[in-house]
Amino acid sequence: MPLTPSRRFDLIAFDWDGTLFDSTAIIVRCIQAAVRDVGGTVPTDKEAAYVIGMGLMQALAHAASDVPPEKYADLGNRYRYHYLQHQDDLSLFAGVLPLLNALRERGHLLAVATGKSRRGLDEVLHTVQLRGMFDGSRTADQTAGKPHPLMLQELMAEFDVVPERVLMIGDTTHDLQMAVNAGCASVGVSYGAHEPDAFHALGPLHVAHSVAELHDWLQHHA
Repeated sequence: MPLTPSRRFDLIAFDWDGTLFDSTAIIVRCIQAAVRDVGGTVPTDKEAAYVIGMGLMQALAHAASDVPPEKYADLGNRYRYHYLQHQDDLSLFAGVLPLLNALRERGHLLAVATGKSRRGLDEVLHTVQLRGMFDGSRTADQTAGKPHPLMLQELMAEFDVVPERVLMIGDTTHDLQMAVNAGCASVGVSYGAHEPDAFHALGPLHVAHSVAELHDWLQHHA
């Protein structure tokens, strides 16, 4: 793909849940229901939202700190059960498709770096509206959970892009810390799982409060 000299970033990597996909509230409820099902202390909304972006079992173990490891398999199965009940309720945030299409037209490489499973991400990426939209993707179960930088490192190696030409966009401190760990720039979005006050210590270039604001910032600065 030809590179444009005026473009600051060649590769733009997006988190999925809470950044492109409007799923935060349902994930929180599913985590709480799964912990309740196995007899653990149900986390608060804030505690459950904090773990979004981690790999599934890493997230569940953190949210259900009093559930013994021998129950983790049951915990994961109950989460998947509850999530599947709501799968058809989920959708992209309004404005995401125009944003992605505009970035592709400008010649950016687009990728997803997510705590979702490979299977779960593939299911949504194979829908008609998203087929062929992303050049690459990495999931926690095939690499390492955030904030470990392996997802971004593998994407950079795949496309032969240096860290200075990579932008990570996400809604959690895990996303932004992953960018720091990989030597990449980041942008935070405040409409997802984490409160944006915690973002500033991680040095994002910008914090967008809506998809429209994110679109505008990327148009002028990416």
